[in-house]
Amino acid sequence: MSSDEIPSGSRTHNDDEAPSTSNQGRGRNLSESSDQGSKRQRTLSESFFPGLTNASPPKFVSLEEIISAAKGMANMALAHEIAVDSNFELEKREPPENSLHRRVKETMLKAFWDILSQQLQEDPPNYTQGLVLLSEIKETLLTLLLPHNTKLKEEIEEVLDIELIRQQVENGSLDFPYYANYVTSVMAKLCTPARDDCIRKLKQETDTVSVFKGILETLELMRIDMANFTIEMYRPLLVASSVDYEKSKFKEYIKVNPDGLEVTKQWLFRHVSPSTSLASADDWREVIAQAYLELLTWDDSNAFPETLVMDRSRLVELRNEVLRVTVAATVLLLVVSSVPQLQSNAAFKVSLKNHMLLLLQDCHTDKDVEGVLANVSAQAVQDCNAALPEPLTPEHRTTVESQVMQVMADNHKIRLLVFQRIKEFLHLMITSTVPSQLQVPAGLSTFTKELSGLAARYHRLVSHNRSVFGEYYTDILSTFQVPNGV
Repeated sequence: MSSDEIPSGSRTHNDDEAPSTSNQGRGRNLSESSDQGSKRQRTLSESFFPGLTNASPPKFVSLEEIISAAKGMANMALAHEIAVDSNFELEKREPPENSLHRRVKETMLKAFWDILSQQLQEDPPNYTQGLVLLSEIKETLLTLLLPHNTKLKEEIEEVLDIELIRQQVENGSLDFPYYANYVTSVMAKLCTPARDDCIRKLKQETDTVSVFKGILETLELMRIDMANFTIEMYRPLLVASSVDYEKSKFKEYIKVNPDGLEVTKQWLFRHVSPSTSLASADDWREVIAQAYLELLTWDDSNAFPETLVMDRSRLVELRNEVLRVTVAATVLLLVVSSVPQLQSNAAFKVSLKNHMLLLLQDCHTDKDVEGVLANVSAQAVQDCNAALPEPLTPEHRTTVESQVMQVMADNHKIRLLVFQRIKEFLHLMITSTVPSQLQVPAGLSTFTKELSGLAARYHRLVSHNRSVFGEYYTDILSTFQVPNGV
């Protein structure tokens, strides 16, 4: 099964009827008793997690080790991005508008081009700055070549021979526009189709300075294109080796920062209660799974676990998306329950879902949702009227509006049940050994696409991080002590 697809499986429910709440249960609260005591210590047999070590970190580290670890973490972050984000690619980054960095960069670039323009206007022309520019362009072109481009490499070396060009300058025979045309012709051979328009405009430009300015800007984009091409080509290899690479780099980080897992320890211990059994590998995996599920309702006032820092923005966005899907699905269930004749209208459900998600797209908190409920309520009524032969009666309209406006009420049974079903679905996703057998929760079939995409991203993040940091998690849990008096 593709990591981006979650089959819905067979279903026997009338999915869009409001689910009964009579069997609603609250998930186990495993966030109690994170204090440490000395009554007894639970340990895990090494047979479950071979290779687990408890060696003490060194007391002193050198400056070189710290610098090496910092560089390693930066490289680790790049490898991690490629591994967990199937759409990862490099982009050109510009300093923020009106920032000091932006002003300095623009000032220096303007000075460079002004000097080049002034030198070319001298009599005879001064090509000092131009030679520097041609040399840089030549080196950049060579970096864009693939190993099999041997003939083109030889041609570039021959035509853009800086020593020969310097001699032409001294003899007064340099044809600067000729080299501009040659460079653009080579760029046309190497660029992706997305850059064809840029090359076409460069060939039509007559001002020498503008041509070379455009050449440098386009070459910068082509270098990014080449880097992304390389990433895509080697992505399977990079993903396959990223776990071992991240493990080694994080080990270097821990070596110079032995207290670097304190927040992770607190995060895991929140999900171990005195009644939690840690007798088997399955018990340990369940505690870790519950810790990952906490991320779906993460409190931003809590420090983020060190092992998940690189994925914080992704995990927070997943949390926000779970909120939006939960609210949209709840509204849909309430509406079709209030207007039974729309329960079998698939087109209406999809339209209402899309409108709800659009209205909720900027919502990140419960308070954000409460701020748009009036619009959500009005849109729900509008969609109902558009799908019905006759508009809702005033009484019926008031009922729909009232129910939608109460969606964020504390202990709202339908909303809580929808969230619980989404949570259980994601829990099965990260714990099941046969995820292809998973099915979309009852009542949520209209949200199959959203839940499948959400589950695929969540599973990719959780599975990759467990692979990298699993030994640290088990090492931490092996130190758990049942609090005194239990």
